[in-house]
Amino acid sequence: MELSNESVIKKPKRLTSDVWNHFERVRMADTCYAICVHCNKKLSGSSNNGTTHLRNHLMRCLKRSNFDVSQLLSAKRRKKDNTLAVTNIGFDEGHVKEEYIKPTIIKYEPDHKKDEIVNFGGRKFDQEKSRLDLARMVILHGYPLNMVEHVGFKVFVKNLQPFFEFVPNSAVEISCMEIYRREKEKVYNMIKKSQCRINLSIEKWSSAENSSYLCIVAHYIDEEWTLQKKILNFVTLDSSHTEDLLPEVIIKCLNEWDLDCKLFALTLEDFFVDNDTTLRIQQRVSLKRPFLSTRQLLDIRSAAHLLNSMVQDAIDALHEVIRKIRESIRYIRSSQEVQGKFNEIAQQAGIDPRKALILDFPVHWKSTYLLLETALEYKTAFLLFQEHDLSYSSALTDEEWEWATSVTAYLKLFLEIINVFSSNLFPTASIYFPEICDIHIQLIDWCRSSDSFLSSVALKMKARFDTYWSKCSSALAVAAILDPRFKMKLVEYYYSQIYGSTALDHIKEVSDAVKELFNAYSICSTMVDQGLSLPGNSLPSTSYDGRDRLKGFDKFLHDTSQSQRISSNLDKYLEEPIFPRSSDFNILNWWKVHMPRYPILSMMARDVLGTPMSTLTQELAFGTGGRLLNPTHFSLNPDTRQALICTQDWLQNESGDLNPSSSHFALPLIIE
Repeated sequence: MELSNESVIKKPKRLTSDVWNHFERVRMADTCYAICVHCNKKLSGSSNNGTTHLRNHLMRCLKRSNFDVSQLLSAKRRKKDNTLAVTNIGFDEGHVKEEYIKPTIIKYEPDHKKDEIVNFGGRKFDQEKSRLDLARMVILHGYPLNMVEHVGFKVFVKNLQPFFEFVPNSAVEISCMEIYRREKEKVYNMIKKSQCRINLSIEKWSSAENSSYLCIVAHYIDEEWTLQKKILNFVTLDSSHTEDLLPEVIIKCLNEWDLDCKLFALTLEDFFVDNDTTLRIQQRVSLKRPFLSTRQLLDIRSAAHLLNSMVQDAIDALHEVIRKIRESIRYIRSSQEVQGKFNEIAQQAGIDPRKALILDFPVHWKSTYLLLETALEYKTAFLLFQEHDLSYSSALTDEEWEWATSVTAYLKLFLEIINVFSSNLFPTASIYFPEICDIHIQLIDWCRSSDSFLSSVALKMKARFDTYWSKCSSALAVAAILDPRFKMKLVEYYYSQIYGSTALDHIKEVSDAVKELFNAYSICSTMVDQGLSLPGNSLPSTSYDGRDRLKGFDKFLHDTSQSQRISSNLDKYLEEPIFPRSSDFNILNWWKVHMPRYPILSMMARDVLGTPMSTLTQELAFGTGGRLLNPTHFSLNPDTRQALICTQDWLQNESGDLNPSSSHFALPLIIE
């Protein structure tokens, strides 16, 4: 090695770091350099800079082969008990202080193949496994596929694992599809082996670009009596997917997952206004499960969507009052002088200053409710302020204050009920009946208001509610009956208030519906016991002797004894005392424990209680904008988009990583 104007430093004492076995220390003018003996690369050799950068270079030096890297990782200081030391990084100078983890032996082979497994002192680096781990991470957290091409990501990974070979985002997409196929097979086999029937909910999604999607979700209670929810399909709708083609989309999903013989109920959002949609699906399903009735239990509408639509009716009717309240708050905040005057008036009126006036976030109706609630608490201050400030032009009339008071009471009821739906620890179908009945009773009372404005709002909401009630009341009541805390008593209690003198007729309709459904399950169970194959039956069957000449007798025995056996089994459950109500009651655990006593009824309860009566999650329960697609998924082709969304749901359920994004509210505007 030739160096001009430089001389090798004669060291007065031996350099103690092993790294200097691989560097030659030289001085050029007033600067010290360390030159690698393997590749002749020149680095800083000043003693003030330490040796970390030299060690890092040796770890990556392509011309250094078959070298034991453990010498490069030996620590200057070790604890006496030989425990691992924590690496201390000093960011002020950009160098790592020389305190290292106990070394492992790493052999670096510069010409290793892409899929070669490299041994790290007992640990193995596997390129293939790392590639799949990367794809799994992208799926699980919704990262964009092209993140693998970001410079920052490459620098981070290369410093963490120099042996990892990067792949383009197209290869990551292929890996994601590979994981999707594996996970789909697992979910398919899980559903196929399940003894229960499946409920489907159909959810509508959109994107910022106004594209539309259908998300088809399976709901069921498994053999361990745990409520399960899995996304099966995420279908991209184009202009050719008109409403009359939507049944074909759903039926295609049923065929793909072999669910047409196991489908119990279908929960739709309110955008399915055409009854022909559900009728076509019912006709298809009835061919595969003739023993179950295709009446109201199959066609369920989302309760949360019903409440949100009625809330929107109330807010739309009160839009002028809400506009004035918003303008009032903005005017008060227009200057410090106005704010000070208003705060002084509020203080004299005895209003709690900790309750701040807020502006709402219009697409989140809970914030609009809080706007109205807080404004009503400041009502006295607004009325007095109107007398002191002649420029204040957004004052409400006495009649408008009355309207605001009544509509806020409506919204409060809906808010409380949605909180019950979204915060329940065991959100089975049985929790909906008492809440929906309360709304029914309140609507009847609101419609009797002497104020024409309030009665018109209530009548509009009730018309929407009546459509829902006509479709879902039977399913809601049956689910409540299968709750041991309620049984028929809850139906009798509410129906007497709702229907008055005709209550007994409606109670009998519900009682007949329960018996009819139980009869279907009993027939299914009997057929299985006799070894007969029945479409829609997911229970194992035994072999049957085709030469048995007493088949007719078996049918005669079944027909003549069925009524008595059903009555005794179902009545036994209904006649037993009501189970005490408590906040920590677990209905699924109750049925799991009592399954041996009610084998047929428990099968029915598992399917009914697993029916999704609402399709909105807690974070979307108060929104008016619906579900929006993650922008990172919009530009993907439909198959890849479906694979990422479905697999993300399956992996999150498997790992327990179910952290919904929190809702964002408008920040309160504090009047100081």
